[in-house]
Amino acid sequence: MNTHHQILIVGGGNAGITAAAQLLRQNSQLDVAVIEPNEEHYYMPAWTLVGAGVFNMKDTIHKEETVMPANATWIKDYVESFDPDASQLTTRSGAVYTYNVLVVGAGIQMNWQQVRGLQETLGSNGVTSNYHKDFATYTWECLRNLKDGQVALFTAPSTPVRCGGAPQKIMYLFGDYCRKHNINAHIEFTSAGSVIFGIKKYADELMKMVKRYKIQLSFKHDLIAVDGLKQLATFRVTDSNGVVTEVQKKFDVLHVTPPQSAPDYFRNSALADKNGWFDADKYTLQHLRYKNVFGLGDVLNTPNAKTGAAIRKQTPVVVQNIFAFLNNQPLPARYSGYGSCPLVVGYGKLILAEFGYDNKVMETFPFDQSKPSRLMYLLKRYVLPWLYWHKIVKGQM
Repeated sequence: MNTHHQILIVGGGNAGITAAAQLLRQNSQLDVAVIEPNEEHYYMPAWTLVGAGVFNMKDTIHKEETVMPANATWIKDYVESFDPDASQLTTRSGAVYTYNVLVVGAGIQMNWQQVRGLQETLGSNGVTSNYHKDFATYTWECLRNLKDGQVALFTAPSTPVRCGGAPQKIMYLFGDYCRKHNINAHIEFTSAGSVIFGIKKYADELMKMVKRYKIQLSFKHDLIAVDGLKQLATFRVTDSNGVVTEVQKKFDVLHVTPPQSAPDYFRNSALADKNGWFDADKYTLQHLRYKNVFGLGDVLNTPNAKTGAAIRKQTPVVVQNIFAFLNNQPLPARYSGYGSCPLVVGYGKLILAEFGYDNKVMETFPFDQSKPSRLMYLLKRYVLPWLYWHKIVKGQM
């Protein structure tokens, strides 16, 4: 077994597979290995639509072998620890792998256990989450069974999360469903944050949706416990004076966005910053201390949205900079902080928020993307999934 690789990639999700594919498309003679233990590969952006009953979960899952580049070595193992000073890492099987260049696309970890009682009731008692493949279809069941006078709560934690719009998107779909079916339910957004969205242009339009669906906004509400049998959610609430109290809310449906972090095996490593994220130069995506290490995707500490669209813009930057590094040249490529939040605000309606570092709006199309659009909804529903499976993971975008 070859335990040394020219380029070693940690993670076989969107970031890792796309990077491997782009590297090998540019030079098929490269020795590229991908460490990924899972046999399945997921297109997670569609899970919101699964929860709304308009996308089939099976269409979001492919075998990992179908997306792994033919010229890449697939190491089916878990990373246990990093030793960047020796340019090596150790896997769960005890194997030690060395590298010339390391690419970390480790993703983000769902910390369900940080909310007391959540794991015991998730998938029952009206408690659900589109952040897990096993429960998005249960979200649709909860929506179909919602009745007059019932309460649907939607949470957002205080941590960074994958796809910052996802906690809200399913809420708007609930609102639209209730409106279309004359269901008079109470819908409430219980967020640990303080605003609906960080960019005013999009926030103003989202507030119109909040008013349209009669959604109650409860900010500075961080979910800390769930009692599924009693259908009670407990929140840590911080008021305007910084006083912290605990508040309980009754629910019939509770959609949970779990607290999230870099994976445990990574956040305790020498590659992590003080908060556990990959310590990157935000423009070159090279590690700040270990120059033969680059980061990609949700594991980064860069101040951008953690979305697939960000990975699509980051990957060519990392690929170009790796080739420059291997040739002892200055790193030429720069990442703008671009990210995209396709905010589904109803059935057939979508606001496409696109922005970079410092919340600079970076829209693609020649019209105001803050306005709900059917065309943009069709882009998310049909075009983007096709592009993902047929172009993006093949290294062609």
